[in-house]
Amino acid sequence: MKDYEIKTMNRRQVDTAVEWAAAEGWNPGLHDAECFFHTDPGGFLVGMLGATPVSVISVVRYGSSFGFLGFYIVRPEYRGRGFGIRIWSAGLERLRGRNIGLDGVVDQQDNYKRSGFNYAYRNIRYRGMGGCDAPDDERLVALSDFPFDDILAYDRPFFPDDRTLFLESWVTQPMATGLGIVENGILQGYGVLRPCRLGYKIGPLFADDPRLAETLFVALCAHAEKDALVFLDTPEVNQHAVNLAERHGMTVVFETARMYTGKQPDLPLNRLYGVTTFELG
Repeated sequence: MKDYEIKTMNRRQVDTAVEWAAAEGWNPGLHDAECFFHTDPGGFLVGMLGATPVSVISVVRYGSSFGFLGFYIVRPEYRGRGFGIRIWSAGLERLRGRNIGLDGVVDQQDNYKRSGFNYAYRNIRYRGMGGCDAPDDERLVALSDFPFDDILAYDRPFFPDDRTLFLESWVTQPMATGLGIVENGILQGYGVLRPCRLGYKIGPLFADDPRLAETLFVALCAHAEKDALVFLDTPEVNQHAVNLAERHGMTVVFETARMYTGKQPDLPLNRLYGVTTFELG
């Protein structure tokens, strides 16, 4: 282990972490790496065994009180040798003093509990098909037509701390479709569809009520290629979100547990229909 050193990733190495995530079947977005790195360039760690990267983790800081942990991967041929726990501990140290969130896969949830993470609720990944007909609804507006400050203000209640840097990159990423829905001149929901290694993901999907969420969801699906796969990650505690996915014939393909080291943040989960990303929250 004396040749094992944990370092901060550079931008190119974040691409490597995304490739590893793809190999694990996590289906990252085509432009996730750039958005993630923009959020917190110091928030990505790599464990090097000599000149060989063997482990990665992301520990991204938001504001002054919150952090999110993701990309916890050890290359298969190096597992069981202590490399994972070393980079895990280094990641937690970087977020010391903050409430830390993560989306834990089923087979790691007991380990996360032993590290001080508490179960909050289950997120369910649904898979369906895109390329449907777009709704004819004049309330739908391209997100690029909104002042960024309006988008940021609408987004703020849905996240535990400030994520301005993330959001300014996320809603303007190449090849993505961002839509808002307006009633009486006021933004009452928005969503982003982005291309991934396989199909598309919708995230976030936030709306003030189920009918607005449904309109946004259908409009975003319509921007996917015909018969392409579309994925939506829903918090199970929002029954309207689950109903939306099932009503459109989507099937369950994956699940995680949202977990926190501190108190569960008071978020409007009844208006949260699609998680932004399992990697950064």
